[in-house]
Amino acid sequence: MLEPITHPLLTRAGVRHGFFTRVGGASTGLYEGLNTGVGSSDDPVAVTENRRRVAQAMGGVPDDFAACYQVHSAVARVAETGWKGERPEGDASVTAAPGVICAVLTADCAPVLLADAEAGVVAAVHAGWKGALDGVVHSAVSAMQALGAEPGRTVAVVGPCIAQSSYEVGADYQARFEHHDPGSGRFFASGATADKRQFDLPGFVLWRLEQAGVGEAAWTGDDTWADETRFYSNRRAFQRGEADFGRLMSAIRLG
Repeated sequence: MLEPITHPLLTRAGVRHGFFTRVGGASTGLYEGLNTGVGSSDDPVAVTENRRRVAQAMGGVPDDFAACYQVHSAVARVAETGWKGERPEGDASVTAAPGVICAVLTADCAPVLLADAEAGVVAAVHAGWKGALDGVVHSAVSAMQALGAEPGRTVAVVGPCIAQSSYEVGADYQARFEHHDPGSGRFFASGATADKRQFDLPGFVLWRLEQAGVGEAAWTGDDTWADETRFYSNRRAFQRGEADFGRLMSAIRLG
């Protein structure tokens, strides 16, 4: 049984959505659970089955997915139909077409699901620190606007991602962010040593949503690094010296 996380903001908007956890999947071993990462070294048969289960839970089939080949960019793609296995490069998918399942894969980066129910436009965004800094949220909101959405009417939810207490970075990150966006220094806290900082990724993404004019936004509050039972984590795998890690899928569709 899959255990996707949903949020009242999107539920009230009347859109089908889910931040899928690793619970209920066919993968075993290092990837135990619902690994949906086609780029992982997991058994392709298991990954295919996991993606089928997510699609079914979303009321569709795998050919309905509009999920980019993610490259930590600010590129948003508009999908008129499911991409049937094709994955254009980008880090956000946007649609006004019922039945298309916009989806992103994450394993510490922030997944963001957005909806303007009145316009009938939804989007899924992959926001790592680089994409968030470079403007992927703004790109997605602009693409939604081109389809008739209004930012002020749009709601957004940031899903499970690495939390500030788990996300240590170098002090140079703070300098880079403050140079790019004055005021962003508030998303960094002191680290264990003078050259380290703790970065608030979900807080920064929420700020980006506010800057883009999104009417209401929230974070689910789930830390991928800290909760191994429910989430995959790139950083946790790296710290343990593991060869690879699974990927979580977050998805949204109209109807």
